[in-house]
Amino acid sequence: MTDLSPEKTSIIGESPPFLAMMEHVSRAARLDKPVLVIGERGTGKELVASRLHYLSDRWDQPMVKLNCAALTESLLESELFGHEAGAFTGAARRHIGRFERAEGGTLLLDELATIPVRMQEKILRVIEYGEFERVGGSETLRTDARVVGSTNQDLPALARDGRFRSDLLDRLAFDVITVPPLRARGRDLLLLAEHFALNFTAEMRRPFFAGFSATAEAALMAHRWPGNVRELKNTVERSVYRTESPEEAVVDVQFDPFDSPYRIGAEDSPPEPEVPENVTLPRDFRDYISGIERRVISRALSDNGYHQGRSAEALGLSYHQFRGYLKKYAIAARPTSGDETPSG
Repeated sequence: MTDLSPEKTSIIGESPPFLAMMEHVSRAARLDKPVLVIGERGTGKELVASRLHYLSDRWDQPMVKLNCAALTESLLESELFGHEAGAFTGAARRHIGRFERAEGGTLLLDELATIPVRMQEKILRVIEYGEFERVGGSETLRTDARVVGSTNQDLPALARDGRFRSDLLDRLAFDVITVPPLRARGRDLLLLAEHFALNFTAEMRRPFFAGFSATAEAALMAHRWPGNVRELKNTVERSVYRTESPEEAVVDVQFDPFDSPYRIGAEDSPPEPEVPENVTLPRDFRDYISGIERRVISRALSDNGYHQGRSAEALGLSYHQFRGYLKKYAIAARPTSGDETPSG
């Protein structure tokens, strides 16, 4: 069981998108229906799921989490439904699964989009009828666990592609809470940055935090934060500890921990493109830029095995922004030849 007690799950923010999301959470928490929590990586989906649990009537019952991406299909089945002694090689005794452990409480299925289709069918049965059997068992067990799923993937798109069961999506998506990305939360960014800085200052046993300089604040606000709140926390803590004097405000924000003149592979990186002084610039500037965008999008797809999520992340774009470029330039989302396996 994951320790998600209220003191460990505080969520900070006061921007309109954040407050609207929190109001949505408060309304959904009162129901016993399944809920999906959707958002980019690092936005705090687990904290939102925890909030759903602790604001519900199930707050005093177990809150159980399972990262579905971390397990093979066979292990996932055993972890979800449990197994009987002798069910398979190495199963010396009965194992109680997450559905049983979450009885009366909430089961969070993190990285929901990674669940194999066969397992999706078994989960659908539990959600519809509240019944399941342990692996290797014949006894039908009942459970009253509220299921909350979280993912950073486009589940409707996966369902259209046949990679996620539409009927399971229908059951899980009674309500969908979308966590806004950090770049959409305005001044919440600085509020969170100060919170992380103060906590890390105490962890380092420094007497006080001298704050961020205006230059540092501007740099924080200008960054796109593809890793969202998780990236912000790492960046702030790194910048605080690299500011040697505790009496000095943070001036240099350390966004990239790999940044070094001796970075491995740096010598192989292509030089920054330059426009020669004697070049004849294109007459149609927009067409010139469109050509560059088309080539970069196509290259990202190719380099990432035509996985649209990873391609978008590599370019610092959201999945929907990346899909917009594919549509804009009519770029094929799958390879036209070869043995590559397309993925979205």
